[in-house]
Amino acid sequence: MHISSLTNNRIKNVVRLSNNHRHREELRQTIVEGSREVRRCLDAGGVPTEVYLCPELVVPTDQDLVERLTSPSAIRNPQSATVSPDVYAKIAMREESCGILLVIPYTQLALDSLPLSASPFLVVVEGAEKPGNVGAILRSADAAGVDGLILCSGGTDLHNPNVIRASLGTRFTVPVAEAPTDEVIAWLRRQGITTIAATPDAQVRYTDVDLTGPVAIVTGSEADGLSRQWLAAADQQVTIPMFGVADSLNLATSTTLLLYEVVRQRRK
Repeated sequence: MHISSLTNNRIKNVVRLSNNHRHREELRQTIVEGSREVRRCLDAGGVPTEVYLCPELVVPTDQDLVERLTSPSAIRNPQSATVSPDVYAKIAMREESCGILLVIPYTQLALDSLPLSASPFLVVVEGAEKPGNVGAILRSADAAGVDGLILCSGGTDLHNPNVIRASLGTRFTVPVAEAPTDEVIAWLRRQGITTIAATPDAQVRYTDVDLTGPVAIVTGSEADGLSRQWLAAADQQVTIPMFGVADSLNLATSTTLLLYEVVRQRRK
């Protein structure tokens, strides 16, 4: 099937999935675009429900992706269509995103389904406001080898396409769970995982605590920081030293520093 009309109903639906949170929630679907993002989605076992290909934009190094998506033996019968460059420009957030776009069902885990290692290493983010921050944290979590990311108390829509884009596809390599704050606190305690809460008001530097055991790094929104509930429940509060006029770092930057301190201590 080839689609060249900008008013095609399938194309209108993809645009709404890109831009409308409520529509994504109703259909429990989101979109993936970009060579790395699509490749990591497929490598992680993702099965799209719809595939859109713009042959004029697919580069030779991505032809294997086209074969994976269109071969009957490779994937379970998604609704596939080729589209014109104009149509692809309408549905894609980035026109240069390799000419391949997928519609995929929502994927997320319950807390008890998170795969924990012998010495669990988790990151918890409360009330993250920006998709870019969540995506960047996923990249850092993937690089640092965390067991999983837990999001609590609302904030950014995990299934926002900008989260997938900012994560460079590591949204599909890092297990992610969402749950209310009180449930997360209770679950971590049952697992025997020490919680380390980052706050500018702490008196202990993050490099001065033992992070070699089972640990969850907990960070909060840039606007409000961590809630009183988290600060009261955490086993240890830590701070990142600041020597300029700013009193805190970007959420993703702060989280990355803390994650790599865990890596440093465990390697040492």
